[in-house]
Amino acid sequence: MSISPLVRFGTSTWTYEGWQGQIYQRKYAKTSFARECLGEYCQYQFQGEPLFRTVGNDSTFYRPPTTSQLRRYLNQIPEDFEMCFKVWEEITIPSYANQPRYGVRAGQPNARFLDAKLFNDLVLAPYREAKFEPHTGPFLFEFQRHGLSTEEFCTRLDTFFSQLPKDFRYSVEIRNPGLLGPDYRAMLERHGVAHVYNHWSYMPSLAEQHQTMNSFSAPFTLLRLLTPLKMTYEAAKKQAEPYNKIVGELPEMRRDTVELVKKAVADNRKTYVLVNNRSEGNAPLTIQALQAGLKAKNQ
Repeated sequence: MSISPLVRFGTSTWTYEGWQGQIYQRKYAKTSFARECLGEYCQYQFQGEPLFRTVGNDSTFYRPPTTSQLRRYLNQIPEDFEMCFKVWEEITIPSYANQPRYGVRAGQPNARFLDAKLFNDLVLAPYREAKFEPHTGPFLFEFQRHGLSTEEFCTRLDTFFSQLPKDFRYSVEIRNPGLLGPDYRAMLERHGVAHVYNHWSYMPSLAEQHQTMNSFSAPFTLLRLLTPLKMTYEAAKKQAEPYNKIVGELPEMRRDTVELVKKAVADNRKTYVLVNNRSEGNAPLTIQALQAGLKAKNQ
């Protein structure tokens, strides 16, 4: 039995050398692996069907993609493939963390936080120039933990999304559990923006997030399986490396994912599931297990 065409599974990114011999069979020069392996990623099959119909792009959190970079992706991906891009952090961080990479801006407020013009001019423009729109999955606005109140956060997001073009899709991932609730959901619903159900260190379980949200907020939905609950990023990374096998199954995460996907498909919603190696150790094997669980539920 096939998975519904509404469901797209993929990994958080595709450039893991630990997958050589598993996903990647070709020989790549070390200097060109990251640049050239996307095509083979898209072609990887499991039980006679492509395993990946989407993929996350985390690198765009640090800088927007260029038009030439997007065209390079276009040359490697099949016709029915979508990529989910993280939005540049200049748009999503209220203030700069005290990290050396921010230089003199470290610890300072970010004047470009939720700047719609900046997003339109510097983030969206390359997608239009490269004609990448048909392959663009929901943009992912990742908001790290911050001190904004629910009212301020929702008000500012409300204003921001009201200024964005409607021909792209948007999703919001939060790391502050206290933001979940009716005000947040209503704001997302007004703009057709999806809440990202994220399985992450200090968030509630996927099922609890949906229970608090009470319903999906957009005609599509997005799940990101990132780290085990109650485990830091650093500990998850240390446990999972070199990402070539399952190091610890997360039965609740798998069960909640299958149930959420089933609910979304029953509502005729496009559903994107992005899996990180740091959740169970090897994202492709986690996806295979999720697909098996989904097929068993459908029988």
